[in-house]
Amino acid sequence: MASAQLFVHGLEVDSRTAALLTGAACVMGALVVLVRRVNSHQEAEKKIQKARNRRAESLQRAEQAVLEYKELHPLTDSSHILTLSLSELTKQLQEGSLTPEDVFYSYMEKTIDVNKKLNCCTGILLESFDQLKTVGSNKDGLLYGVPVSIKENFAYKNHDSSCGVIINLEQPAQQDSVLVEVLKRQGAIPFVKTNLPQALLNYECSNPIYGQTVNPHNLQKTPGGSSGGEGALIGGGGSLLGLGSDIGGSVRIPASFCGICGFKPTAGRLSLKGMRSIYRGQKSVLSSPGPMAKDVDSLALLMQALLCDHMFTLDPTVPPVPFNVQAYKSSKPLRIGYLETDDYTQPSPSMVRGIREVKALLEQAGHTLVPYNPKISDILPELIVKGILADGATTLLQKLKGGPVDPCLKAQVFPYSLPKWLKKTLSFLLKPLFPRVSVVLNAVCGVGSIPDLWKQHAAVEDYIHETIAEWRRCNIDVLLCPMIGPAYNFLYCGKLTSALSYTMLYNLLTFPAGVVPVSTVTAEDEEELKHYKGIHQDLWDRLFKEAVSGGEGLPVAVQCVALPWQDELCLRFMKEVEQLVKQSRQ
Repeated sequence: MASAQLFVHGLEVDSRTAALLTGAACVMGALVVLVRRVNSHQEAEKKIQKARNRRAESLQRAEQAVLEYKELHPLTDSSHILTLSLSELTKQLQEGSLTPEDVFYSYMEKTIDVNKKLNCCTGILLESFDQLKTVGSNKDGLLYGVPVSIKENFAYKNHDSSCGVIINLEQPAQQDSVLVEVLKRQGAIPFVKTNLPQALLNYECSNPIYGQTVNPHNLQKTPGGSSGGEGALIGGGGSLLGLGSDIGGSVRIPASFCGICGFKPTAGRLSLKGMRSIYRGQKSVLSSPGPMAKDVDSLALLMQALLCDHMFTLDPTVPPVPFNVQAYKSSKPLRIGYLETDDYTQPSPSMVRGIREVKALLEQAGHTLVPYNPKISDILPELIVKGILADGATTLLQKLKGGPVDPCLKAQVFPYSLPKWLKKTLSFLLKPLFPRVSVVLNAVCGVGSIPDLWKQHAAVEDYIHETIAEWRRCNIDVLLCPMIGPAYNFLYCGKLTSALSYTMLYNLLTFPAGVVPVSTVTAEDEEELKHYKGIHQDLWDRLFKEAVSGGEGLPVAVQCVALPWQDELCLRFMKEVEQLVKQSRQ
C-alpha cells in the first residue's frame, strides 16, 4: 500500500513538473515568436529607411547637377522646351536646334519640382547623366535625346524593382529590362523611376516604402494605379513620355485620373522580359507594358520605336511585327460599337456624358455608331477574379510578409487572408443581402485544383472567341466605351474592385485598349451625382458614389478598344477622338 502511495505521489510530482515544463516551453515559444516579429519589423524598417535614403540622395544629386548646368547655361529656355510636344521636340533635336543636354536638364528640373508636390518618383536614375554624354552615338534613333520616365517595376541595372513590397528590396537588377535596352538603343534617356501601389494589384498609388502619390489636378485625390507615379509625373508636366504596365487598367486608370493618354497593347506585343510582377505564372488575365503621354501621337511614336528589330532579337518570344504606320494614318470611315454602361457598374454622370459627346462628334465626322452590349456580370468573378487569384491569393499574401500592409490595400487584402471555410460561409450568408459581394468573395477562394484551373483557362479561351464572334456579328471595327472616373478620393480603390469591370475585361480578352481625355467634370455632373443610385443599389454602388464625389474640374476620359493585334487601328481611333474633341473646343 505504501509503495502504491509513493507511486501516485511520484506521478503527481511528475505531472506538476510536466505542466511547469510545458508552461515554460509555451512562454519560451511565445517569446521566440515575439522576438522574431520584433526583429522582422526592425529589419523591414531598416530596409525601408535605406530605400528612402537612396531616393533622397539621388534627388539631391540630380538637383545639384541641374543647378550647376543652369549656371553654365543661363540662356537655356526651359519653359519653352517644356511646352513642346514630343513630335516637335524630336524634330528640333534631330535638326540640332535643341541639344539633348538642354532638354534633359529642363525635364530633370521639372521632375524634381513636380515630385516635391506629388511624391511620384522612387528615385532618379543617376546613370542617365552618363548616358547623356554618349547619346550622340544614337542620333538615328526615333527617340534621340528624349528623357523617358519608367514605372518602378521595370528592371534597370543596379536598381531595385520592389513593386512596393519590402521583400523585394535590396535585390538590384543584374541588367536592364528589354524595353529599357530598346529605349536606350533608340536614343531615349530613361531618367527616373516612378511610384506604384504595394504589390501592384490595386489602382491606388501608395506603398509603405515610398508613400502616397497624389493627383496633379487635385492633391486630395488619387492619381490612380498601378502606374500612378507615371500618370502623376506626366500629368504634372515632369515627363513627356513614360512606360507603365497594365493588368487590369493600370495604365488606363491613371491616364484617365490624371488627364493624359495611355495605351495597353495586345498582350504579347511588347516584351515582358525584365518587367517584375507579383503574380508571375498567372495566365488567365495577362499584363501588358504600355506607353503613357500627353497625346496619342507620342504613344504611337513610342510603340513604333519599341517594335523594332532590336526588341525582336532581344526577346524572340515576341512576334516580329513592326509598327504599321499606314494603318495608324488611315482615314477610312469606321464602324464603331459603343456602350454607355456595362450593366455591372453604373458609370458616373461625367463618364456617360463623355461617351455621348464623343459619339455625337464621331457621327458628325461620318463614322457609323452601333450599340454594343458586353456580357460582364458572370465574367468578372468567374473568369477575372478566379483567374488572377487562382491560388486563393496565397502568392500575394506571401509577398506582403515581413512588412506593414499599406492603408490603400488593407480593405482589399483583409478577405484574402480569411480561412477558406470562413470565406465560403460569409459568401453564403451575404448572398441575400449583397449578391455581387457574395459571388466575388466565393471567387477569391481560387479555383481549387489543377483540373479546375484547366477548365478556367478553357472558359477564358471560349469567352475570347465568343466576344470576337459578337464583334463580327455586329460588324464593328472598334469599340468606344466608358472609362472609370473622375479621380477617386483616397482609400476607395481597395474597396471598389468592382469598378474595374470597365478596364479588366480587355486584359482578359487580350484586346488593345487606350484612354483619351475628352472633358472635365462640370457642376452639373456633380449635381446629377447626388441622385446616383447604382444598378444594384448595394454597398459597392454607394462606395462608388462616395469615391468620385467632389470631382468638379477633374479630367474625364473615354476608352477605345480594338481586336487583338490591331494596336495601330486602336491608336488611330484614339487619334480620331483626340482630334475631334480638340476641333470641337476651337
